[in-house]
Amino acid sequence: MIIGGIQKSSLIDFPAKICCVIFTAGCNFDCPYCHNPELVNPPFTTINPEEIFVFLKKRKSLLDGVVITGGEPTLQKDLFAFCEKIKSLGFPIKLDTNGSQPQIIQPLIKNKLIEYIAMDFKTLPERYSPHIVRDIHPETILKSINLIKNSKIPHEFRTTCVKPFVDADKIYKMAQTIEGADLFILQKAYIKNPILHPDFFRNHHAWDFDKNEITSFQKIAASFVKKTMIR
Repeated sequence: MIIGGIQKSSLIDFPAKICCVIFTAGCNFDCPYCHNPELVNPPFTTINPEEIFVFLKKRKSLLDGVVITGGEPTLQKDLFAFCEKIKSLGFPIKLDTNGSQPQIIQPLIKNKLIEYIAMDFKTLPERYSPHIVRDIHPETILKSINLIKNSKIPHEFRTTCVKPFVDADKIYKMAQTIEGADLFILQKAYIKNPILHPDFFRNHHAWDFDKNEITSFQKIAASFVKKTMIR
């Protein structure tokens, strides 16, 4: 495991739980608005995984769960063993993923290594290339979505509302794609340094949506999923 950081306490990242957040380093996406560029491009500042377990043992009475986020956790070759060890300490796990590795998501769910999963749904699957990731088949994203929707574990999909990746029509089609999901979160974008590709937004001057526009997106999505939220 390549671990790039830890947030020792959070009240918002794992619903109804006090958790810590573990950030894995390395990502296969290139989202221009990513606000964790230090977790995308090496060299990485890393933490020894054993330090994580020492920390968790000390905090057993204070934490209710562990979030594994990134970067992209499903790229980590030791993810399964890492989850198993966290589970052995008695902590439920929430996984954050970009949905690019359904072949990893499926066994994590099947082997009950995670109790909650959140997927960042960037834009329409056919529009991920070239600005989110250079080359990915739309079916890969759709497979992850269907795995998560049918997982029978609590889950959410999250979309950062930033132009040109979403608009009302795209939100409608994206909500249709995740129809029946537990939760769809619409996030306001905060385009300020450090982000991964600030030059992208210098060339796209009107990149943000106001509160009324995002509320309209929420209304569009509400008929397709069990719950919507603006964050």
